[in-house]
Amino acid sequence: MSILVLSEQEIRQAVSMPEAMKAIEEAFAALARGEARLPDVIGLEVPEVSGEIHVKGAHIGGAPYAVFKVATGFWENPAKGLPTGSGLMMAFDAITGFPAALLLDNGYLTDLRTGAAGGVAANWLANPVLDKVTVIGSGTQARYQLRALAVVRKLAGRVAVWSRNLEHAEAYAHEMAAELEVDVTIAPDIEAALRNTDLVITTTPSRKPLVRAEWLPRGVHINAVGSDAPDKQELDVGVLARADIVIADRLSQCLRLGEIHHAVEAGVIGADDVTGELGEVIIGRVPGRTDESQITVCDLTGVGVQDAAIASLTLEKAKAMGLGSTLETG
Repeated sequence: MSILVLSEQEIRQAVSMPEAMKAIEEAFAALARGEARLPDVIGLEVPEVSGEIHVKGAHIGGAPYAVFKVATGFWENPAKGLPTGSGLMMAFDAITGFPAALLLDNGYLTDLRTGAAGGVAANWLANPVLDKVTVIGSGTQARYQLRALAVVRKLAGRVAVWSRNLEHAEAYAHEMAAELEVDVTIAPDIEAALRNTDLVITTTPSRKPLVRAEWLPRGVHINAVGSDAPDKQELDVGVLARADIVIADRLSQCLRLGEIHHAVEAGVIGADDVTGELGEVIIGRVPGRTDESQITVCDLTGVGVQDAAIASLTLEKAKAMGLGSTLETG
């Protein structure tokens, strides 16, 4: 028996953001149609070093692989000269159950599929014209979210970034302005960053709310990306209470994690007040935005079908390109 092994460098060659977004959109649609099986997220905290390890997995009906992903976030790593995130994916043959591939991506595919989900959500829920986009956070995911957004919307206006670390915000502004040819400015505070904005992307590991309902203009869409554990929170619960449309990537998961979890726990909304899931919007089961003045929120906690879809796509592309090495196991 042999296992295909792909390195991060090979994986980066295999899949583009537009391809990833197409695969992720199809995965959410399959989830909404009941065509995917996935376990609950496993989360392990390592608080003494501000670390966390998440395990997610899924099999999408008809797909050749069942996939499990292990992703880590260790927030003290930059002080050691290391990236905050790492991880790998494991693909198993969906017919025999034997290990089929190891994707040693060091967290790259998680970054890519998370960014892709934000782009998909914005495409279905944000207004067509975005004069101003606000990014809260200046790390890796802040970059992938803006790259994905640029696939589905013309970034002809302004991008405002806010970060606790001014040096990081400056690096982000310089890099993304050059890469996407867009005007990126650094906001002095979050309230100022949200002024007259059309879309907000939150990408931090914050444990305290950063965005308040009274700061939001009408018509804004919010992609809440950073809150993927029970104690993480970027939006004040009043944001969800004020929103006209609240969408979950997976409702059962968002009721345990993410922004919806906090709002329901606080009693400002109930589970029935959640409009639906992103996949249900994609397949037309529930409506998305119907009015330019609506405030919409998508709670993106990260779902195992995203990992299954991006791993399967990567393996398909890598095999076609002749990438990878073979590990003989017996």
